[in-house]
Amino acid sequence: MTAVKEPTSRAGRREWIALVVLSLPTMLLMLDINVLMLALPQLSEDLGASSTQQLWITDIYGFAIAGFLVTMGTLGDRIGRRRLLLGGAAVFAVVSVVAAFSDSAAMLVVSRAVLGVAGATVMPSTLALISNMFEDPKERGTAIAMWASAMMAGVALGPAVGGLVLAAFWWGSVFLIAVPVMLLVVVTGPVLLTESRDPDAGRLDLLSAGLSLATVLPVIYGLKELARTGWDPLAAGAVVLGVIFGALFVQRQRRLADPMLDLGLFADRTLRAGLTVSLVNAVIMGGTGLMVALYLQTIAGHSPLAAGLWLLIPACMLVVGVQLSNLLAQRMPPSRVLLGGLLIAAVGQLLITQVDTEDTALLIAATTLIYFGASPVGPITTGAIMGAAPPEKAGAASSLSATGGEFGVALGIAGLGSLGTVVYSAGVEVPDAAGPADADAAQESIAGALHTAGQLAPGSADALLDSARAAFTSGVQSVAAVCAVFSLALAVLIGTRLRDISAMDHGHGEEPAENDAQPAT
Repeated sequence: MTAVKEPTSRAGRREWIALVVLSLPTMLLMLDINVLMLALPQLSEDLGASSTQQLWITDIYGFAIAGFLVTMGTLGDRIGRRRLLLGGAAVFAVVSVVAAFSDSAAMLVVSRAVLGVAGATVMPSTLALISNMFEDPKERGTAIAMWASAMMAGVALGPAVGGLVLAAFWWGSVFLIAVPVMLLVVVTGPVLLTESRDPDAGRLDLLSAGLSLATVLPVIYGLKELARTGWDPLAAGAVVLGVIFGALFVQRQRRLADPMLDLGLFADRTLRAGLTVSLVNAVIMGGTGLMVALYLQTIAGHSPLAAGLWLLIPACMLVVGVQLSNLLAQRMPPSRVLLGGLLIAAVGQLLITQVDTEDTALLIAATTLIYFGASPVGPITTGAIMGAAPPEKAGAASSLSATGGEFGVALGIAGLGSLGTVVYSAGVEVPDAAGPADADAAQESIAGALHTAGQLAPGSADALLDSARAAFTSGVQSVAAVCAVFSLALAVLIGTRLRDISAMDHGHGEEPAENDAQPAT
């Protein structure tokens, strides 16, 4: 049965309660990515995980989410976004218990992979359901801002929550945090959420799904490995392989009468603009986040938990900025809000170029400015992307938005992280007292320099540490300078070419939306 709502209908109490329920698993996904980092030493010791297994335990979750986002977004358009979300939430809850009680590293790696696949159902489903529930443009903007705030809160709270949980319980408890949240979605979803899908969608093309996975996974893996290890032919080959599969994916979508991903979505200028701004901003934030976190731990000497607590300050300001930007975007052209925010972010980046080896306070103040300035990008570009897409393609549009963010962060970490490494390697001076292997390690990374210093006499060790810290700080400054240029370039692009970008008033916010919407039973 098809239900047609008036485009000017206002959301009621049920929709706002549903928004809270949809925001919680989104926050959990972000929290789950960060919280494991603190548990890794303890679980690695208990499970006897090798260094390679530790990397897979950490990375496989994000790889699986990124790889399956497009497939899950389009699958939700076909089978129903509520059905997909409820199924994914149920699987996530069950497998979280399995992960918590894993008795081997291999078991935990597999569990994390399945959690990633289940997690890939959450982001596109929740965003598509929100976009269809809130038809009034202003209400949709507020809802998307709240959803984005929940996501940022997950990022901000991850280290703090992880530290508190691990202080009282064993490492498996970090996985059990997800169980009550996902069970809440499973229990309340059928009552609060109205099903929506593309009524004209055909069957999911499995070959397209495979090509999508073969595109995203190698590229994300290759970029992360290049950031972690520097130049590596295998990692570079993975990126090239992913690009080749991406070309095959696009070619197949053009040939299919009912493609898995409708490339016609890219014909909309607003959607293209939203994706572009979001992607470049993700590059900036990925590079900035990496260098700031490394500075706090290697230069300032903070533990991962202490560094996470320091980063609560800019992260909380990011959440505040998301809400403020939504209010401003309802009172002035969204392009002005974006422009002002990016200029503030550029000021923060320029301040980081003045940081020295003992400037934690200035670094945090500058990072807070950057996060606050970047805060309008998420809700405004997401609103533009979702508003530009027809309601029946909401799942595909949301998956494009999320996948673009994943690519941007990975590219920022790899590209800007590599820039920081190059500057560091060019600036560090290793004492002659270091052996060849130790000298190479010190030349390669700040972590290697810290290790090498422990093998040297006090005078040589102090000289190496001073040089390494100064060189790494120069790398941080160089990355910040490039990010400032990127932010200013985005500001110029928005001010000259995208002045008419609108955050909330495109697409199905203006036209009657006919969904295959089935009332909850």
